[in-house]
Amino acid sequence: MAGVNKVILLGHLGADPEVKYLEGDKVVANLSLATSEAYQDRNGNRVEQTEWHELELWDQQAKIAEKYLKKGSQIYVEGKIKSDKWTDEQGQNRKKMKIRVLSFTMVGGKPEGMPTAPTPSAGMASMPSSSPAPTPPLVSLDEGDDDLPF
Repeated sequence: MAGVNKVILLGHLGADPEVKYLEGDKVVANLSLATSEAYQDRNGNRVEQTEWHELELWDQQAKIAEKYLKKGSQIYVEGKIKSDKWTDEQGQNRKKMKIRVLSFTMVGGKPEGMPTAPTPSAGMASMPSSSPAPTPPLVSLDEGDDDLPF
C-alpha cells in the first residue's frame, strides 16, 4: 500500500530567497519559513512557539520566488518532506529534513517596491497572485428546501 507524504504550511519568510542557477537551465531556491502558534500554559501565561522549516523550490517556482518573495512575505505552501543524508568532514553521518514545495501562494498584501505579479497562465497552478481571492457568496439554506436525512 502506498503512503502519503503531504505538508501544508502557512507562515512568514525569515530571509530573502537564496537562489542558485545550475547547469542545464535548472534553478533552485531555498527559503526559511517560520510558523508560530500561541497558547496559555498552566499558569495562564501566554507562550508562543515558532518552528522553522527549510523549503526547496525548483525551476519556474524558484524564479517566481526570486522575483516576488522577500523576508517577511507570508506564503501558503503545499509540498512533501524530503531528507538529505551525507557524511561531513569529520566522518559523521548527517541528515537534514526539508520541504520540497509543490505549490505555493502568496498571502497578504504586496510588499512595498515589489513588481505586480503576472497573471496565472495555463499549467502554472503555482503562480502567486498579488490580489486577494474573491470572496465566495454566502449561501443560505431555507429549511424547507433541505433534503438531508437529518
